[in-house]
Amino acid sequence: MTEKERVYSDAEVEEKLKAELPHWRLENGWIRRKYKTHSWKGTLMVINTVGHLAEAAWHHPDIAASYAFVEVKLKNHHAKGITDKDFELARKIEDVVAWRPGKAGGALEGTPESDARFAYVKYDD
Repeated sequence: MTEKERVYSDAEVEEKLKAELPHWRLENGWIRRKYKTHSWKGTLMVINTVGHLAEAAWHHPDIAASYAFVEVKLKNHHAKGITDKDFELARKIEDVVAWRPGKAGGALEGTPESDARFAYVKYDD
């Protein structure tokens, strides 16, 4: 039998989001993040990325999508609230989807910003 997971209060969730995940918000018992994309191609890339991370973590979000956005919603159904699992998966999703290798330095350039044909995610600068 597993130990009951700690469920964070709304005030604690808001504090953690502000400190650790500023693009995420608490709404109706879920932590949420909307990723804006340039097209359906970008939307599918974000959905597949989130799907891979969620399956690997064995913690599954709700996802809403349209042509130019993906909204990810996390909460722990078993615990009936927001737990460390939600924050950890949100951080991993944020790290991967918002990754900009061209801005981070190193050998990887990232997608060319000067050519809209290659744009897929609208980054929060």
